Amino acid sequence: MAPSALLRAAAAALRRRARTAADLPAISLLTHTSTPPPSRSRSPSPYPNPAAWRHLTTLSRRPCQHPRSPSSASAASSSYYVDRILLPTSFSHPLSTSSRSTDKDTDKKGILPPPPVSWVESLLPEAARPYAMLARLDKPIGTWLLAWPCMWSITIAAMPGELPDLKMLALFGCGAVLLRGAGCTVNDLLDRDIDNKVERTKSRPFASGVLTPSQGVCFLGCQLLLGLGILLQLNNFSRVLGASSLLLVFSYPLMKRFTFWPQAYLGLTFNWGALLGWAAIKESLDPAVVLPLYTAGICWTLVYDTIYAHQDKQDDLKVGVKSTALRFGDSTKQWISAFGAASIGGLALSGFNAELGWPYYPLLTAAAAQLAWQISTVDLSDRVDCNRKFVSNKWFGALVFSGVLFGRLAS
Repeated sequence: MAPSALLRAAAAALRRRARTAADLPAISLLTHTSTPPPSRSRSPSPYPNPAAWRHLTTLSRRPCQHPRSPSSASAASSSYYVDRILLPTSFSHPLSTSSRSTDKDTDKKGILPPPPVSWVESLLPEAARPYAMLARLDKPIGTWLLAWPCMWSITIAAMPGELPDLKMLALFGCGAVLLRGAGCTVNDLLDRDIDNKVERTKSRPFASGVLTPSQGVCFLGCQLLLGLGILLQLNNFSRVLGASSLLLVFSYPLMKRFTFWPQAYLGLTFNWGALLGWAAIKESLDPAVVLPLYTAGICWTLVYDTIYAHQDKQDDLKVGVKSTALRFGDSTKQWISAFGAASIGGLALSGFNAELGWPYYPLLTAAAAQLAWQISTVDLSDRVDCNRKFVSNKWFGALVFSGVLFGRLAS
């Protein structure tokens, strides 16, 4: 069928639809709402839908390859093109000739896509899901970020040429899950009136009303009891040092109300394991090793949590809470570049003082490159990209751990 015949067939189809719709309420393809039938005194428009006319006009400007087939095939082809291509039933946007939108369009708007179904929703009983969500078991990145400084410290404290204490690594891994969960419970209890005003957090168990504060307090008690069971398996020095971290855990959620530096306070909390891991092995602290390691962890936290905070900066302004994302503003990349350099410097100094072998330094260089990639490529105005770069910090921690492990085996 020639292009001119194809257009004539489309116009005829449009006129038939207009005559059919003359006695019925018209349903707009763009708004899905009813409009009054046209007045009989006026002749019906042959093109009742402007979007359909724009689509038809756009296609008419494109070359049309007609099928070389018998007349029956031509008729079937004509019907297909008229019904499916020239006159589609819906348009994604009044000014668009495409009926599909892409994920990139969503990403450009900075809107986080709906998360995939997690194992918590698919495997756990319905009654247990809110508690698992409260402990962030469906989002393990926080556990990794809490566990890595512990693993670094335990491995540095191992004897030269030997593997780290596997029992301690397992205990601290379980402790990271429990302490991170307890911290999230405390945070959500104190922030429930703020979370329901922030788009990213309004679905959390307390903010959404799925759990009551009294249920949260009971759950927190269970988490702390299990954490105490792990702490009691350490030496006395480590017990005292570990128990002292609870002050940081319970006070951190309040910091965003009083200071623009809650990320620094989180660094003090999340990297306490850099001190505790060494103490669990050595029953003491060596300032030349653990203080540079602890400082490096704090600076690392300032990098990744500032990137994370940029997801919520608009909501934070509305509800009146503070963050380094708001404090640094347009200078964020300069600030976090300085903190990143300080973190790598602290890790290098700690490894040098601990007399780690040469494999530590190439892997530390790789970790520095990963951190530089995060800082240089992150789009701080895009929530999706901020979250992506934040999650990638588990690989930074893994690279540093690999360097410490091979460096200790080679020493």
